[in-house]
Amino acid sequence: MRPRKLVIAIDGPAASGKSTTARLVAERLGYLHVDTGAMYRAVALKVLHQGLGVEQKEDIEALMPATRVALTLKDGSLRVYLDGDDVTDAIRTPDVSKAVSPVSSYPGVRRAMVREQRLLGAEGGIVMDGRDIGTVVFPGADLKFFMVAGIEARARRRQQELAATGTVLPLDTVLEDIRERDARDAGRAEAPLRRADDAIDIDTSALTIEEQVRFVLDTVSRTMQESTTQ
Repeated sequence: MRPRKLVIAIDGPAASGKSTTARLVAERLGYLHVDTGAMYRAVALKVLHQGLGVEQKEDIEALMPATRVALTLKDGSLRVYLDGDDVTDAIRTPDVSKAVSPVSSYPGVRRAMVREQRLLGAEGGIVMDGRDIGTVVFPGADLKFFMVAGIEARARRRQQELAATGTVLPLDTVLEDIRERDARDAGRAEAPLRRADDAIDIDTSALTIEEQVRFVLDTVSRTMQESTTQ
């Protein structure tokens, strides 16, 4: 009998390392990586392209029935599609980063994306990262991790990510953006950033990506061994 494939949830604030860790863990397990942050970024990009302000809640929610966000593996990397167009790089701009938190706080947006996320994980075999995976999307996930890091470490990571896409910003600017986003994510009424009570904490401030991945994989291995002996 094949071992049951797990649902693994990795939550945490912006630039804590969760998406990179989730992607690598999924690759090594042969699971699907679902970057929920990228899905919400795609919606925020559409809002900007439509010329809407992030405060236009009703108009933004009205976009959702005709909005399609898909995640696809292509040549070993995750590609993000918005209404059929590849927006993998376009969703990583500073403008999208500023818009995504308020846009993703709206109930109509979250309901649409959570529905898609649950469908992706219905059969297990996924590693899903975001801010409410272990508390809202998959409260019954087999394993839940909550990744944190010092704000300066996170800002430097985000600064490097932006530089890789051609956007160079001072560290102070990135720090302020992350502080504002942390406050919005933790304070929003709909599915705020919150650690699940049964989550396993990982402080990534001084960890390499490989160390983060190894910690998660070791925990997965122990969990699967325990399930086969029960």
